[in-house]
Amino acid sequence: MIAHLRGKLLEKHPNQAVVETAGVGYDVTISIPTFSELTSVGSEVALHIHTHVREDQLALYGFGRPEEKQLFEKLITVSGIGPKLGITILSGMPADDMMNAIRGNDIARLTKIPGIGKKTAERMVLELRDKLPPQGADQVREISSLSATQEDVLSALVNLGYQRTAAEKALGSVEKNGPFDTMFRSALAVMAK
Repeated sequence: MIAHLRGKLLEKHPNQAVVETAGVGYDVTISIPTFSELTSVGSEVALHIHTHVREDQLALYGFGRPEEKQLFEKLITVSGIGPKLGITILSGMPADDMMNAIRGNDIARLTKIPGIGKKTAERMVLELRDKLPPQGADQVREISSLSATQEDVLSALVNLGYQRTAAEKALGSVEKNGPFDTMFRSALAVMAK
């Protein structure tokens, strides 16, 4: 699966970017904060990608920061929140503010996000409160230190249904400098134990 794209920015709109990599233009759905961080059209850009696969669609969702991608992946695990609503949620409130609102059980603040009603906000708090890192731990965790191959392995494990934290631990215990196949098989072997 695609976990990271680096290439020339061909187009950008508030909810979409087209990135050309090796002669292929990838249509990526983005949030408003990611749109704000993008450079001008024609320059090089790098996006952290979540590949969403359904039986009738393959969609790419791009983020400027790995923390935003992680929050998106947590949001879409909540019952009733799909990728499109996840992008809308991330566009409606800065990621740090949203995590603080979820940790603090601030339903009123979450319902100010377009598309989020009281029941969805309550589900977000209930299902995500324990999955979010403790306040202040966001700065300690550096996911961006992963190589592109490690990001691909991590994304593949998450797409197979493994929890992100367990996949990160497994990836941390395997050989760092190797081809995708070797790292992926080693990480799977660790996960199977």
